[in-house]
Amino acid sequence: MQKNNKLIRWFDELGIEDVPSVGGKNASLGEMYQQLTPQGILIPNGFAITADAYRYMLDEANAWDALHAVMDNLDPEDMDVLARCGAKAREIIYAAGLPEDLQTEIIAAYVKLKDQYG
Repeated sequence: MQKNNKLIRWFDELGIEDVPSVGGKNASLGEMYQQLTPQGILIPNGFAITADAYRYMLDEANAWDALHAVMDNLDPEDMDVLARCGAKAREIIYAAGLPEDLQTEIIAAYVKLKDQYG
C-alpha cells in the first residue's frame, strides 16, 4: 500500500474539492461539518473510506484483470448483458475482501468515532 494515499478521511479534512476522492455525499458532509460546526450547529462527525482504499482492495485481490474482462463484454444497449456483467462485477468485488490493514484502519476509525459519541 502506498502510505501517501489515505484510506480513511475524517469530515474535518473534507470539502467539496474532495469529490473525486470520497464521493459527493461524503465531501458534502465534510463541507457541512467544517462550515456549520463552528457556528454552533451540531453536525455529527464521521469518516469516509476513500477511492484509494477501494483501488487498494482491488489491487490486493488481483481483481482488475477479471473486472476488465467482464467490462470488455459490456453492451450498454442490451439490458440482459448489462445485468449479467453487473452481477459478475459485483461477485468479483465482493470476493476481493478487505485487506487486513484496511480492516484495521476502518475499525480504528470506528472506535475513535464511538469514543467521541459513546
